[in-house]
Amino acid sequence: MAKDEAKDNATKTRIITHMNQDHHESLIRYLEHYAKLSPWQAHDARLTALDLQSMTLTTNNGAQTHRIPLNPPMTSYREARERAVAMDQEALQGLRRSEITITEFLPPTGIYAIVFAAISAVFLAYSQRSWFDQGQIVSQILGPGFARFSYKVQPAVISFMLFMHTAETLYFMRYRLIRHSVNPRTRLFWLWASTTFVEGAASFWRFNGLVRAKREAKAKQQH
Repeated sequence: MAKDEAKDNATKTRIITHMNQDHHESLIRYLEHYAKLSPWQAHDARLTALDLQSMTLTTNNGAQTHRIPLNPPMTSYREARERAVAMDQEALQGLRRSEITITEFLPPTGIYAIVFAAISAVFLAYSQRSWFDQGQIVSQILGPGFARFSYKVQPAVISFMLFMHTAETLYFMRYRLIRHSVNPRTRLFWLWASTTFVEGAASFWRFNGLVRAKREAKAKQQH
């Protein structure tokens, strides 16, 4: 009996360590789906205890404890891996998340870097109406005609850009980042969000390409 208990304890310790180190995103999804926490609240999820009937996770630096029942209970800890996968799949479906989790940031390079620089230049140029005054740098370099035209349209241009890029960024956060389990309390989330605010559609293309590459790699592993 004591030998079996020691073996079970060693197995539980191994499972808990593995889940915390290699499957943190799954733990977050467990709390979001089964404990109804928000991504923000579940950010620092840690598995602290496991038995055949339930798992216990903590958040808020260990200050809050959440018990998730296993239904049906396991009959042996040998079922833990299969049960963890099944629970994650159920959480993905319940949360309407993709099975592809994004864990890296792709900065704009090549043509994307050119797009990023061009849009940044437009944002900068139209951020101050006074730059289009006669005698200012725009008038001197591009001519008084262009400066007068830009002075007239500057309020509309900057307002439209801010509206469109804000809308694109909010959409990207909800239907790209959250869908692919990028947590809003991570640096990764805000790297993608900030470049999307500048680039707009170009960031969508780069992100979608990354998702597509990961999906293809996953499909190859399954064959």
